[in-house]
Amino acid sequence: MSIIILGIDPGTATTGFGVISAGQALKCLNYGIIQTSPSLSAAVRLEKLSSELEKLIKKYRPEALAVENLYFFKNLKTAMPVSQAKGVILLAAAKRGLLIKEFSPPQVKIAVTGYGKAEKRQVQKMVQAILGLEKEPQPDDAADALAIAICYSRHCRP
Repeated sequence: MSIIILGIDPGTATTGFGVISAGQALKCLNYGIIQTSPSLSAAVRLEKLSSELEKLIKKYRPEALAVENLYFFKNLKTAMPVSQAKGVILLAAAKRGLLIKEFSPPQVKIAVTGYGKAEKRQVQKMVQAILGLEKEPQPDDAADALAIAICYSRHCRP
């Protein structure tokens, strides 16, 4: 029995997404980013994020959504917009009745590389290997979203 997992790396300018099927093996179904322009108002950016997320959920019909837990910010100015984006993401998932799980960056890194302080490049290489991708997933936000989905598959599957 397999489960479709949507991994999300939240942001307002760039939100990464990764969709995997977790059965006997993990399979990448799609990955990429949702981008919004800084020239748009916050409300319009959040609406675009919501709309694009709804399209992904409708297309792939995931049973679960895994999202990065926002637990540390170097810049307080980015904390609020990213938190707003995460709220939109959680609402979209809840409206569709998805199982929702949040993971910290160290939890994701441990699940994918075995080391909680792994560098981004190490995470990308391991995501590539785990999912059998021909090349490292790009950009970083998409690779992180795939890693978050992999983390869900390793922690939350029956």
